[in-house]
Amino acid sequence: MGTHNHHHDYNFGEKFQFAGIAKILSLVGIAVGVVAIAFGLLSSDHIMVERTYANLLLMGYYFTCVCAAGAFFLALQFVTQSGWSAGLIRIPQAMASVLPIAAIILFVIVGVGLFTHNLYHHWNADGLTDPDSPHYDALVAGKSAFLNIPGFLIRQILFMGSYSIFAFILAKLSYKEDLEGGLNSYKTSFKLSAIFLVIFGFTTPIWSFDTVMSLEAHWFSTMFGWYNFAAMWVSGIATIVIILVLVRKAGYLAWVNENHLHDLGKLMFGFSIFWTYVWFAQFMLIWYANIPEETVYFYKRWEPEYKPWFWLNIIINFLAPLLLLMDRDVKRKEGIMLFVAILLLCGHWLDYYIMIMPGTVENHRGFGFIEIGTAIGFVGLFTFLVMSKLSKHALAPKNHPFLEESLHHQI
Repeated sequence: MGTHNHHHDYNFGEKFQFAGIAKILSLVGIAVGVVAIAFGLLSSDHIMVERTYANLLLMGYYFTCVCAAGAFFLALQFVTQSGWSAGLIRIPQAMASVLPIAAIILFVIVGVGLFTHNLYHHWNADGLTDPDSPHYDALVAGKSAFLNIPGFLIRQILFMGSYSIFAFILAKLSYKEDLEGGLNSYKTSFKLSAIFLVIFGFTTPIWSFDTVMSLEAHWFSTMFGWYNFAAMWVSGIATIVIILVLVRKAGYLAWVNENHLHDLGKLMFGFSIFWTYVWFAQFMLIWYANIPEETVYFYKRWEPEYKPWFWLNIIINFLAPLLLLMDRDVKRKEGIMLFVAILLLCGHWLDYYIMIMPGTVENHRGFGFIEIGTAIGFVGLFTFLVMSKLSKHALAPKNHPFLEESLHHQI
């Protein structure tokens, strides 16, 4: 695709039609999810109920992280004044627009989980902070200034609320730019993005400490926030790749070519390596220092029921992208990129599974209808919401100051 293509060859006003099989499948997915969750929650077996809550937390957190990664992608493009991504910016924008819904769902899951004692019981059980109680836990009592229900819920509202507000405004400004032209929207987006990135950078680690790390309240790792951020970012980019390739296969986004895909491939490759670096740094330092307070985390994950999954996690999330995306040509092929992106999303599901399950269901972990059904439900919900949003506006930001640069992007 040479640089001779000019504006008049492209239909920038085209809209994505979200209908037919894609829409039906997403609704079927949601139905499967509802059945799986109801099946688990209404079970008379307490372990099944707890397992369902653990899966709800896993998918609720994953869903919110991917949408937040969409908002982060937008903000990053504005602050770096990137031109290459202008033609595909509507995809992360649709993801960011869904963030408020994802945030509300996750908030309901953690809230109900707290009050029914199905989640966070390591620090939220009765008597843990009462010195006279037989259940007194000095470690949890020492952390109670931070780990208490009001503080926990207020932080969730502040963090997810601020991300959602920024995501919503950034998407809104871009649609406004379509109508009005000019640089006002872009300049405002630039300023807002700079503020958002600072807030996001400082608060996402604390958000992941609360939402995931506090499931095992005795253990802590200062690396955990960056480890979660890396997982979030890789999953977000993989999701953008999947949506981009499928929407292109449906005959849209003619102005996005293999050069843009190559850039996304480099990000996916690079940040898979970064994820591994943080994962390994956390693991190696704990393994080498061999301090009992720290090793307890990995000790649980080296029990027979988790150990194969523990290593599979590294194979899927590190070895696979390393070997499959190393070559330049591979990053320019839609089919292979789609495969690797789907593989990475499954890999990061497993990554979150290994983070969450030992602190919730411990050795009663399962892999069956509840896990698969909940995952399908959330994938269906994500697809339905994001694709509906994508179909509401033109697929090209026709007044974006760098659109022309994106059309002529070659690497």
